[in-house]
Amino acid sequence: MVHSLVRLCAREVVSDHSSSPTWLRWVPRELYGALLEAAFACCRPLAVGELVQRWPERTLRVGGRRKTGQTAPSRLCIQSLLLAVVRGLADQSALQVLDVCGLQGDEGGLGDPMGGWSLTVALCTMVVQAKAGAHRTQRKEGDRERKRFSALERERDLKRERGQRMGVKELKDGETCREKTRSKSPVSDEELIKGIRRRMEMERKRGVVVTGSEGSKIETEEKEADWGVLVQVRGDIFVNARSWERVRLALSTSGPLKLQCRYLRVEEISVTSIRTLLNLLPRRALLGIDIRYSSLGVAGLAELLPLLSAFPQLNSLRLHYCNLDIRRDNLGQEGVLRDLSRGLSNLQELRQLSLTALRLPGQLRVLLSSLPQPLEVLELPYLSLSPADLAYLSCSHHVSSLLQLDLSENCLDETTVPSIRRLLCQASSSLQHLSLSGCGLTNGLLGMLLSSLGGCWALKSLALALNPLSRAGLCDLMQTAARMPCLRLLLYPNPLEDYQPGLPELPSSTQLLEWPLDESIDNNTTSNKLSKVLMDSGRSDLLLTCDLLNFDKDMVD
Repeated sequence: MVHSLVRLCAREVVSDHSSSPTWLRWVPRELYGALLEAAFACCRPLAVGELVQRWPERTLRVGGRRKTGQTAPSRLCIQSLLLAVVRGLADQSALQVLDVCGLQGDEGGLGDPMGGWSLTVALCTMVVQAKAGAHRTQRKEGDRERKRFSALERERDLKRERGQRMGVKELKDGETCREKTRSKSPVSDEELIKGIRRRMEMERKRGVVVTGSEGSKIETEEKEADWGVLVQVRGDIFVNARSWERVRLALSTSGPLKLQCRYLRVEEISVTSIRTLLNLLPRRALLGIDIRYSSLGVAGLAELLPLLSAFPQLNSLRLHYCNLDIRRDNLGQEGVLRDLSRGLSNLQELRQLSLTALRLPGQLRVLLSSLPQPLEVLELPYLSLSPADLAYLSCSHHVSSLLQLDLSENCLDETTVPSIRRLLCQASSSLQHLSLSGCGLTNGLLGMLLSSLGGCWALKSLALALNPLSRAGLCDLMQTAARMPCLRLLLYPNPLEDYQPGLPELPSSTQLLEWPLDESIDNNTTSNKLSKVLMDSGRSDLLLTCDLLNFDKDMVD
């Protein structure tokens, strides 16, 4: 990787912290970004803190999507960053927006990054500590103002006593002079007590009151909540039972720092707690919500959906293992289905929907038909989709707009293959990522789909792991993949010949995952054979892998 001259010089500058007092005062604002990036890359927490505390711009974005091979910032650098933001409040820094969305890494990863759960606790702690520091500063300012006011009162008393000793005429003249002086004075008693910062808050409050009648009630409430906020902190919030109270406290805290949530991920907390979080979150910041391992039940989900409609920019909803079980034979189930459909119909900007292991056979039409906009990302793994579900999906208003589709672990057979072929034909010009892992595709079923797969000319990644295919079936797959111009990543299953004897003739995905491979067979035999098929076809830009655990479709984006 070739580094620019600016980056190389920035790395050299931040490497010696003892020289920072020399160069910090002379750094132009255009170089702060390069120096901060170098400080993160070289793990220089002291340099990170000094740069952030003096940040010259209104916005600081740290995080986002990392390049291939780029590691997440270390825990020490992140802690130094957050501490510097709090210190900068007292120094009247220019910073107004701190964006750390995507800053989290994998706990225990290379370079000791800070995971999403730890970063959430650190952000919430920073918000609470900033409020406590602001209270201490306000008390000190209040003490100084009270002393100043007391001095003015004593001076007035002395003047009043001198006026009483003078004649009536002089007394009146003195009072007249004081009235004129008071009317011309640019600072009133109340303003002296409240101070300059309080005066600015009052002016902002008057501006909100004037313009609030023109905007919506939500906008007015959010503007009122921003009184006294110096820095908006935007991040992805991870909440579980242990961090719930800390997050609730930070979101309900009004101080110089305000926490904004871009994506909310909650695990193993109750519907009541999730509802409380949604009521505390700023309305216009939330883009997505991910609920995992929480026993929502159908009634709980129906209760939460109306709350989600209050977030106008919400475009992603993910529900994983949330204990939904919709069956028409249950008493009152029809009413619950109508509530779910009505709640989904109010999500005007929803573009990404992920439903994992929710036990919804035969209900896909009820859930998807009510969505006002076509989806771009649809993930339905472990959903026990019925032939009627797949038939509806292949003809729905979503299929022609899909960029990503995950049907993993839904059993496919001869009755569902026509629906899958129709779906692939309708999505051929848009679909970029497709997963059919664990769908029970045999050589024969895959052969019936190859022509439709080959027609998906926009497809970038294809996942077919844990399907009972032989080497001959994989070779047919490779020949089709070689003719797909945009395909860059293919996850293929281990062929049946690579397993130890005793595997059933049509094994399930669980059996293929747990059954041991035959150690007497060279692991490179299959990959070499498939690579030869690609080379003979003139393709060298297609990555082949059978590593299910490390497969990531984003490698090709």
